[in-house]
Amino acid sequence: MPVTLRLQRHGQKKRPFYRIVAADSQARRDGRYLEIVGTYNPMVNPAAINLKEDRIKFWVANGAGQSELARALIKKQMPGLVEAKEAQRKETVEKRRAKRKPSPAAAKKKAETKSKKKSK
Repeated sequence: MPVTLRLQRHGQKKRPFYRIVAADSQARRDGRYLEIVGTYNPMVNPAAINLKEDRIKFWVANGAGQSELARALIKKQMPGLVEAKEAQRKETVEKRRAKRKPSPAAAKKKAETKSKKKSK
């Protein structure tokens, strides 16, 4: 059950109000959710954003994805949280690739040894 942080629309017609929820990615937009982690009201100037920072940190640490707008709101209110997580993921991917794929220098040496063996 992959979890995503996303917006759930509430409010009257033409007067939207959103809840930021942790929900199963398969659930409907306004359907079942696991937890409310914040609110977003775009109708006031400036837009009102309220987040439960500890719960968002918990869900992001446990691998929850974010929708585009939820990610933008989290970046705005909690700078550095999403960027740090993305940087950490990039590091782990690079480490895995380094294990799986030899460096260009190592590949060149391997090719040279093969060519020497063929020429003998």
